Amino acid sequence: MNTLLITQEDIDRIIDRVGRDALMGRVIDRLAEGLAAVHRGARELSPLRGGFARSQPVPGIIEWMPHREGGDSTTIKTVAYSPGNPGHFGLPTIIGTVARYDDITGRLTAMCDGIVLTAIRTGAASALASRALAHPESRTVGLIGTGAQSVTQLHALSLCFPLETVLAWDINAKHLDTFAERVSFLGLDVRVAPPEEIVRQADIITTATSVEAGQGPVLPDAGAREHLHINAVGADLIGKTELPKSLLDRALVCPDHPQQALREGESQQLKADRLGPSLAQLVTEPASVADARGRLTVFDSTGIALEDHLALDVFIQSANDLGLGTRVDLEFRPSDAIDPYSPHIGSARLVEQHAS
Repeated sequence: MNTLLITQEDIDRIIDRVGRDALMGRVIDRLAEGLAAVHRGARELSPLRGGFARSQPVPGIIEWMPHREGGDSTTIKTVAYSPGNPGHFGLPTIIGTVARYDDITGRLTAMCDGIVLTAIRTGAASALASRALAHPESRTVGLIGTGAQSVTQLHALSLCFPLETVLAWDINAKHLDTFAERVSFLGLDVRVAPPEEIVRQADIITTATSVEAGQGPVLPDAGAREHLHINAVGADLIGKTELPKSLLDRALVCPDHPQQALREGESQQLKADRLGPSLAQLVTEPASVADARGRLTVFDSTGIALEDHLALDVFIQSANDLGLGTRVDLEFRPSDAIDPYSPHIGSARLVEQHAS
């Protein structure tokens, strides 16, 4: 009854041997396939996530995000959002692990780091929304917030658009100072620019900040290009928003998960009947929003467990293909299934029993 553990060393090796572009491309493709299945009714959208709020010394939340494929597997991500982590502990703002369970027996089949996986799948989701909503010749990207998420947001967009220039802003000077180096592998012209300039010059903007609930917006509503597309990634708490309502009122707003976006995304500022097509529809029927590429659009990204489930598929497949990961007997299997004190059965003996 062994479990595949994909550790930080395995993640390093997967990134190195698969390659950043190929790995991101695989996740983008996997998300597209999975979301299309949701729109066709062949797959269910994940339920709303739950969580606990935490206070001092580092305020934040701990959430659980489940997704079930009936008769096959269930994936649950446990993720902590702690904006004070980088300054207090030198740790990422978002830390998590993703677990995969056999849906029939309930046994734990795999466990993987959730830090890199979350960053990549969030960038991949924005790329899919942008492919449907942004101008196809977009060359200038604006980034409000230059933390960890900004790297994979920009990376994913660079695989879908002929990008040339990046305009970046962050109130955290340390994040802003190191941003150009962190994205140097993309070979783009990176410049520092205030939000007022970014909103005037960018074709695509991503907002990914740690602004506190009630303290937004982080982007002004003045002078935006007619075809501007915005990926609003940071809103993930009740009361936390990044965009001005006046901008949302003029835009076509497309959520990843309509119910969740109304509860804790930018869509908190809107009524349900104001929401446009979901991400699943954008992926499946891009022609239905083709005319939106010439107007103001917003992707309201709150993050859904289906994305984690699909990204984990990619990481498990990559680990298996490359012979990476460690298989451990984590769960106890007693020799007598109804006596928890009986001696355990090793994996080898279990395999023999199945073979017989």
